[in-house]
Amino acid sequence: METPATGARSWVEFTDPAHSGQVLKCDLTWLTSRWSCIFGQGCPGIYADRPDDGCCTHGAHFSDDADERRVREFAAELTDDDWQLRSEGLRGGVVETDEDGDRKTRVVDGACVFHNRPGFAGGVGCALHAYALRSGRHPLETKPDVCWQLPIRRAYRDVERPDGTTYLEITIGEYERAAWGPGGHDMDWYCTTATEAHVGRDPVYVSNEPELRALMGDAAYEELARHCAAFEAAQLPLLEHPATVASRAR
Repeated sequence: METPATGARSWVEFTDPAHSGQVLKCDLTWLTSRWSCIFGQGCPGIYADRPDDGCCTHGAHFSDDADERRVREFAAELTDDDWQLRSEGLRGGVVETDEDGDRKTRVVDGACVFHNRPGFAGGVGCALHAYALRSGRHPLETKPDVCWQLPIRRAYRDVERPDGTTYLEITIGEYERAAWGPGGHDMDWYCTTATEAHVGRDPVYVSNEPELRALMGDAAYEELARHCAAFEAAQLPLLEHPATVASRAR
C-alpha cells in the first residue's frame, strides 16, 4: 500500500563542518524512517508486468564520464558465474544513448544488461552488486551512481544571503515519485511511500550510512547522525514518515 508523499516534514540545516561555504539541508522525517530495500524480499517491481526487475527496468543513467568509466572497468572483471548476460554485454556493449542523448546502461530484453534474471545460478539481481559482495567491496564502489544512491536524493542550490554573500545548499532527502518527472507517475509501484518497504530494523541514516557518508562526507554525516538521534529521542509522531507509521499499524 502506498501512502501520500505530501505532509509535514521536519528538516535540519547545518553548516558543513568540512566546508564553511556549504550548508546541508536534511529531511529528518525521511532519514529516520524505517525504509529498507526489499528487492528479492517481496518487491513487486515498478511495473506490474515485470515484478522480478525491481527498479532495473530502464537501465541506469550515468552521472558523468567517470561514473561510466568506473562501471565499465568493473564490468570487465565480471565472469560468467557473476553475470548472466555477459556474452551479450561483450558482444553488444553495456552502454547506450537514450533519446535525449544521455548515456546509460544498455537495456536487453526489457531490463538492464547487468540484471540477472530468475533461474540464473549466480542469483537474481544486479551482477555488479553481487560481485561487490563476493569480492569484499561495498556495492557503491561497483554500481552506477544512481543505483547506489537511490532512494536518497542529493540536490544543489546556490543561495544568496541578504548581505549579498552566497553559499551552496546541499539537500539530502527522499527520491520520491515526483523526482522522476512525469514518468514517475506511470510506475505501478514505488518503494519510498509504500508500507511494504518500511520494515527496516534501523532508520535510513543508520542502514544507509555508507551511502550517506559518500554523498555528504564523514564530518557532515557525523553531524547529521547527531541530529537524527535527537529527532528520534524527541518522539514527534506527527512528523514520522507516513509509510513508516502505516507499516507499523499493519
